[in-house]
Amino acid sequence: MDKTTETVIEADPKLPVIRMTRDFAATPEQLFRAHTDPGLFARWVGPDAVTTRIEHWDASTGGSWRYVSAHDGAEFAFHGSFHEVRPDRIVQTFTFDGEPDGVALETLWFEDLGDGRTRLHAQSLVDSFESRDAWLRSGMEVGVDEGYAKLDRMLADGTV
Repeated sequence: MDKTTETVIEADPKLPVIRMTRDFAATPEQLFRAHTDPGLFARWVGPDAVTTRIEHWDASTGGSWRYVSAHDGAEFAFHGSFHEVRPDRIVQTFTFDGEPDGVALETLWFEDLGDGRTRLHAQSLVDSFESRDAWLRSGMEVGVDEGYAKLDRMLADGTV
């Protein structure tokens, strides 16, 4: 149960979509809380070398969010809207302020595997294959894997 897993990241060959899956030693409720509680989210999201501050967070259907990640004196801001928030599924937009025209539609859902394990599914739809491929070339997997490893530790120590 303490086995660290990496996120499987796949590009859909027919749509400008990135799909990710990852298993956690956690209940769906714990993963939902980690993705909707701003204090918890800020502690695990992104690469190890980045710190995150939440500027606005309303994790409810129709709500919105904004956070800023900092690394070596540089700041990178992200924002979006929560379109649907329910215990088994979150649908939101995601925009990097440095690419204001690049809005992604993200859907996350939590699959209960039993025995205190949950599979997180995430899907990001972007506006073009070029945008999707740029995301994949950006090194996003480092931030995803390091962030989820931090979340694994928070789950193991009872923080979430």
